[in-house]
Amino acid sequence: MLEEVSEMIGIQVYTKTGMYLGTVNNVVMDLEEAKVDGIFVGDTNPLLVEDSRSVNIPYRWVSAVGDIVILRYFPKRVSVSRKEKKEA
Repeated sequence: MLEEVSEMIGIQVYTKTGMYLGTVNNVVMDLEEAKVDGIFVGDTNPLLVEDSRSVNIPYRWVSAVGDIVILRYFPKRVSVSRKEKKEA
């Protein structure tokens, strides 16, 4: 088990089916509750995340943390939303 939250930085993240998602770049904390709120995953797999963008994963989606992070849930594919420009 991890001793400190900072030890999560650099750990590889996998979906529940074993597909590599990316690497933990940062941890999102809820300071008032003193708990982990999410993990920020970078260098993501382009098969799962459009343009290999970094994503913030809610901690409730995490199933296990050890030598790797295993997610209990992740969408089939994350797309980047583009707001259309309105013509004046």
